[in-house]
Amino acid sequence: MGNLGNGTVLPNGSDPFGRNEEVAKIEIAVLSITFVVAVIGNVSVLLAMFNTKKKKSRMHLFIRHLSIADLVVAFFQVLPQLCWKITFRFYGPDVLCRIVKHLQVMGMFASTYMMVMMTVDRYIAICHPLKTLQQPTQRSYIMIISTWMCSLVLSMPQYFIFSLSEIKNGSVVYDCWGHFIEPWGVKAYITWITVSIFVIPVFILMICYGFICHSIWKNIKYKTRNTHAGVASKNGLIGNNSVSNVTTISRAKLRTVKMTFVIVLAYIICWSPFFIVQMWSVWDENFAWDESENTAVTLSALLASLNSCCNPWIYMIFSGHLLHDFTLCFPCCNKLRYKFKKEDSDSSLRRNTVLTKMTNRSPTCSSGSSFQCTNDFPV
Repeated sequence: MGNLGNGTVLPNGSDPFGRNEEVAKIEIAVLSITFVVAVIGNVSVLLAMFNTKKKKSRMHLFIRHLSIADLVVAFFQVLPQLCWKITFRFYGPDVLCRIVKHLQVMGMFASTYMMVMMTVDRYIAICHPLKTLQQPTQRSYIMIISTWMCSLVLSMPQYFIFSLSEIKNGSVVYDCWGHFIEPWGVKAYITWITVSIFVIPVFILMICYGFICHSIWKNIKYKTRNTHAGVASKNGLIGNNSVSNVTTISRAKLRTVKMTFVIVLAYIICWSPFFIVQMWSVWDENFAWDESENTAVTLSALLASLNSCCNPWIYMIFSGHLLHDFTLCFPCCNKLRYKFKKEDSDSSLRRNTVLTKMTNRSPTCSSGSSFQCTNDFPV
């Protein structure tokens, strides 16, 4: 995954196991920016949630662990891939090769299924609100711990598939390479990764959002009917008890649903080209690692790596207080905010003083005798 194109032949034929250096430079630049932005964004979210004075909710818990999962992706998938692109070959022991491959896939599982669990939690909150009263925090912790454990277990096959070995028998060129049973091994591996990390999660997400949209539609229909019923009741046409007792959905819940929907949409946009190209590369017998196909694989892999950068900024947009809470981590920002707040309060005080003086003046009384005037005159 991500290294299938390392055996590209250069046009000049100088190295039968070489690569296109111009494309490699672009990959290094994009991966570097992706790593820096992902780390800064997710660390900012974690610091903001640590300093927030708002009451911690289940969504805060899921966002925190999704940020941790994205940091795992950044440090154990994007960063190793960046180092790999710089050195071209893996320079390290066999144990490190297996650990890196394991952590790369574990981060993908954790980030994906943490997003799924967050969506399932929104489904329960919207469609089954009474269940949120039955130990919701305990259920959230169970969902989060099970996600991390499943990610750890499902990525274990990486230890047995990848190893430090020759990329081709007799080539004397070593790399962290995967070994598959011919001829179906690589097809089974890519298909399993695609189904478990992309197809199944997207299917679950579509079902959850289908029920959520249906519940929101019923809620809107109920509110519309309730409004008409209230008007009719005021006019004496029907009684107050004729309206169905349906639990309304708060704006805060709707905001969290919108946030999770944007996170899911960003995930699908970033990862679908990667998995489509990977499946195309193993199931199309006419697929060849020429310049066009290799470019498609490279671009799809770079787009997939951008997903870990998107989530923190989505949190910031939909939870405006996180950006404010993040600035609490820096004393200079606190002093600057205090200065602006003091200036605003001083100017507000001056405005109030001026308005008071203007209000206290009347057409018949002087400014100093306002308390002696009556209210008989228009102001």
